[in-house]
Amino acid sequence: MSVNNIDQVLAQMRVIKAQAMGNPELANPAVGGVSFSHMLKQSIDSVNQTQLQSSELKQAFELGQKEVNLVDVMVAAQKSDISFEAMVQVRNKLIDAYKEVMNMPI
Repeated sequence: MSVNNIDQVLAQMRVIKAQAMGNPELANPAVGGVSFSHMLKQSIDSVNQTQLQSSELKQAFELGQKEVNLVDVMVAAQKSDISFEAMVQVRNKLIDAYKEVMNMPI
C-alpha cells in the first residue's frame, strides 16, 4: 500500500470512529460525512486497481519489456496479495458483526 492509501484508510477509520461515538457532523452523509457504502466501494475499487496494476506488470514482464524489472513485479504482486487479504479480513469481520447483531435479543 502506498502512503496515500494508508492515509485514506486511516481517514476512513477516523470517520467510522466519529460515527460510532455519535458525532452528528460525520454521522450524516448529507451534512458532510461519508457513507459506509461509499467507503466500502472505494476500498474495493482500490483493491481492484492494485490487482489490475499487478496483473499488467506481470504481463509486461512476461512479454520481456525492458522497462519492467522483476523487483517491481514482485512488489506489486505482494501489494496486491496483502490488500486482497485485508479486504477478506474486513469482510469476515463484517459478517461476524452481522451475525452477532442478528442473534441479539430484542
